[in-house]
Amino acid sequence: MANMMTVPNQLRPRVLAADSTPMTTQLLVEALARDAQFQMIESPSDATALLALVKKEQPRIAVISAKFGEPSVGSFDLVREIRLQSPGTRVIMLLDSSERAGVIEAFRAGAQGVFCRTEPFRLLAKCMQCVDNGQVWANSTELQFVLEALAQPPLASSLNLSGGILSARETDVVRCVAEGLTNREIAQRLKLTEHTVKNYLFRIFDKLGVSSRVEVVLYAFRNGTASHTSPLPSSRRTSQSVAALPRVMAKVPVTIRTTAT
Repeated sequence: MANMMTVPNQLRPRVLAADSTPMTTQLLVEALARDAQFQMIESPSDATALLALVKKEQPRIAVISAKFGEPSVGSFDLVREIRLQSPGTRVIMLLDSSERAGVIEAFRAGAQGVFCRTEPFRLLAKCMQCVDNGQVWANSTELQFVLEALAQPPLASSLNLSGGILSARETDVVRCVAEGLTNREIAQRLKLTEHTVKNYLFRIFDKLGVSSRVEVVLYAFRNGTASHTSPLPSSRRTSQSVAALPRVMAKVPVTIRTTAT
């Protein structure tokens, strides 16, 4: 997996890796460090210290095991906190198996990719490259899990944006998210502070019963709240454009793996 070309430090993405135990974390970091294109950050073994490190270092990529941390702090909740502490960090969830529930929850938490331990280790570097380039890493089965989950009627029916669930200002925020704007850009457009935008998003998530910007945007399009200038993607099998997703996943191809090559 080693990359023989020397990449300047300022061009190499900083990667934080956190596996299920301190020993496996160290092994994962050492294995990935052999690839000269990454600057590796070894994670502490508890969630509080990890979040503090994320806030300080602002890594471009975080590889987080689904079994990381204490039982009281779930790894999926940890991913949500990472996204709050460092919105520019793209998260890859390391799963023991590509089970439906784990895959769906990973993307709901805000992950940009899922990587299963049953896959060849050499593909993890490719996964990291794709996610760093703004792509979503998932195979066709995993992507189908997510699409089926998003199509479930209970959540879809709860997102009645025109029926009074959201305030006018909250609806404005949803429209901005659908355009792919960052929190800073939303704040500038709506003449708010970034802190106020974050508070609006927390309330929107709570009212709609969702856990990620992706769900908000997709259902906003489904309910006609988002601008029609950015249509939902077509169903092409590979390199699909995900125009409806927020900036970290907006207008980017989805990497769909069909074989372990």
